Amino acid sequence: MNPQTFAEKIFKAPAGTIVFARPDIILTHDNTSSIYKTFQKMGGNNVADPDQMLVVLDHNAPPADAKLATQYQEIRDIVSRQGIKKFYDAGKGICHQIMSYHARPGMLVVGSDSHTSTAGAFNSMAAGIDRTESAGIWKRGETWFRVPESIKIFLSGKLKENVSAKDLALWIIGMIGSEGANYMSIEYHGEGVKTLDISDRMTIANLASEMGAKNAVFPVDEVLDKFYGEETMGIWADKGAKYFSEININLDDVFPVVAAPHNVDNVKSVAVVAGTVVHEGLIGTCTNGRIEDMRIAAKILKGKMVKNGFQLHIIPASAKIYLQAIEEGLITTFIESGANVLTPSCGPCLGTGQGIPANGHTVISTANRNFPGRMGNKEAQIYLASPATVAHSSLTGMITDPRLRPGKEKFPYKISQSKTFEIKSGDNRRIGSVWNYADVDNLNTDQMFAGKHTYNILSTDPAAIKPLLFEDFDPGFSKNVKKDDIILAGENFGCGSSREHPSVGLSYLGIKAIIVKSVNRIFYRSSINQGLLLIVHKEAVEAYRPGDQVNIDFNKGKITVGPATYYFEPLPEKLKQIIDNKGLVNYMKTI
Repeated sequence: MNPQTFAEKIFKAPAGTIVFARPDIILTHDNTSSIYKTFQKMGGNNVADPDQMLVVLDHNAPPADAKLATQYQEIRDIVSRQGIKKFYDAGKGICHQIMSYHARPGMLVVGSDSHTSTAGAFNSMAAGIDRTESAGIWKRGETWFRVPESIKIFLSGKLKENVSAKDLALWIIGMIGSEGANYMSIEYHGEGVKTLDISDRMTIANLASEMGAKNAVFPVDEVLDKFYGEETMGIWADKGAKYFSEININLDDVFPVVAAPHNVDNVKSVAVVAGTVVHEGLIGTCTNGRIEDMRIAAKILKGKMVKNGFQLHIIPASAKIYLQAIEEGLITTFIESGANVLTPSCGPCLGTGQGIPANGHTVISTANRNFPGRMGNKEAQIYLASPATVAHSSLTGMITDPRLRPGKEKFPYKISQSKTFEIKSGDNRRIGSVWNYADVDNLNTDQMFAGKHTYNILSTDPAAIKPLLFEDFDPGFSKNVKKDDIILAGENFGCGSSREHPSVGLSYLGIKAIIVKSVNRIFYRSSINQGLLLIVHKEAVEAYRPGDQVNIDFNKGKITVGPATYYFEPLPEKLKQIIDNKGLVNYMKTI
């Protein structure tokens, strides 16, 4: 047998193969109610295996209105009826932190959230999926996977004082770009790995989705054994395994960085942006809400006050961490410094809870995304940074280097930078039956369907989704789109959150096909699951000229763009059956 990567060992198949596998854990959160409705549409009654399921109420915890509160009660009732034991009610913690209580080496973990990759810190194969697919696993106990190619990142050296794992994660994104690892499995190797504790590893694995990766994974070693309090056995790549690419990083070279608005790969050194006025700070979320992060922030804030008029929000990632922070006196330090300590939740990260910024405000946050509107207001700007950088910045009201002796470095990598597009009113991108977004890269799911709407409008209600589609990107889209229209788009289409509202809405509209230069892997899965044909064909998109006729012959795998003809690889048979049945819901009724 040829040497295998971690992913190939987990799935027992070479990269590129489509396999069906049974996850050890299927994570859902506030979207559980919507998933249950889809499960019922599939003909589901009792879930295939209640022990597979982990349900956490966190995105709107505690709920801010009666509708959300009612959804929470529906989820409690579902959990009770289905005999689900791994359930964590509002306030217990953020789902990816709660996962640390359950993930084990060598497990296959999936979740209806793109940051499920966080569990790779525990040597688990952990990947995000969408809501419809989650419902399918509830019914059948398994789902399909494309075995990913792998990237090997070799770490040497050790991070310097006041340089953190968040800086390292953003550093890597700045090196390879927001789609630099699209559909890849990232493996972390080298002696430098041993210098990273579990909190560090969770931060790094969490941000794998911001590189487009399917997952990120760390080996079993003495650090992980110490975390579990026992010697553990896991799975790791063979020596000589074949990688898509290999990257070497000396941790000694890393310095504090930020991701500047409005894309996570817009990475700059703190030294370059130091002095930028900021109005609000957030320390917490699933990326940086652990006790280690709380300690770093408290040490900086101890005996000092945040800048007058600055709003600093602290969110411990779980009730357990919150209690530990109380016992260690950290919460007292936060409150005495003028910070607000919020319930363990996702809230302000996606813009559904307390901490939404004002128009024109600039936020510095330890979260994982900085798209326009990500925190609930597209008129605000977001910088992503480490807890130390956020804490220091909250004292000055300006982005501030956390080091005692700030450097003057510039970030050493220059990639083709992601851009954020907004189609201005009156700019009609529809010519004939073609929507021409060929110049638009990184069209993310927040722009397609704003996060603030996610839990007020369920993904099972496509009619309600329709008028809000592309609301923060192209206001004219929902008013002018027609059945059988074709969408052309650029690179990394559908990046960002795993929410399936965009694919549900586009399928409901009767979009004939989406042709893109490249696609984010979760959106691709979501499209298949909704019976929405998405074709990756860069040459066909680049060939289009306004006014060209675009036709698709699905059976022959043929696209014609004006006078030119292009061919695409037909879907594997099982996935074609999902498309032919107009989505996974109907397909699941047939098996």
